[in-house]
Amino acid sequence: MVLTSSKMVPLGTSAPEFSLLDVISQRKITLEEISLNKKGVVVMFLCNHCPYVKHIQKALIKFTYAYLKKGIGFVAINSNDVVNYPDDHPNCMREIAIQWKYPFPYLYDETQEIAKIYQATCTPDFFVFNDKYQLVYRGKFDLSSPGNGFPVTGEILAYALNCVLANKMIDKKQCPSMGCNIKWKSS
Repeated sequence: MVLTSSKMVPLGTSAPEFSLLDVISQRKITLEEISLNKKGVVVMFLCNHCPYVKHIQKALIKFTYAYLKKGIGFVAINSNDVVNYPDDHPNCMREIAIQWKYPFPYLYDETQEIAKIYQATCTPDFFVFNDKYQLVYRGKFDLSSPGNGFPVTGEILAYALNCVLANKMIDKKQCPSMGCNIKWKSS
């Protein structure tokens, strides 16, 4: 594991479209489908084996259920190299999604093209887009990480989503997420 910070993609960047395999339904899901009739959408880069993802997993699921009810769409994407990291294989993704009752699609980015387009660098990595598909937040879930003693609350992401729901500006000073680097395929 290499501790990596998220790249702070410029605010206002348009959400890149995608069509990726959902490991639960076994069908392709698009950004448009996730965001249809939503006030905003959260695109999360996650994986199965990362201790930073595991650290927030339970709270993230509870958090997601709460904000889905408020009109926010959610999607998780795993872009890791499954040859060298078999725990992130789509079959394992499906098992985790079922075990934890993920309330969001869990998509497999086999070519890693979507992670590159989004400039995702770590897991977890969060991107929040408003209803006009403009990036309004990128960064961390909260201040907690494995071993630092801060409670897992989701407060930083909640602040961003509450601003989206209230159609308010989000503070431009944002904190990058930190976690395991995305496991890129060797060229």
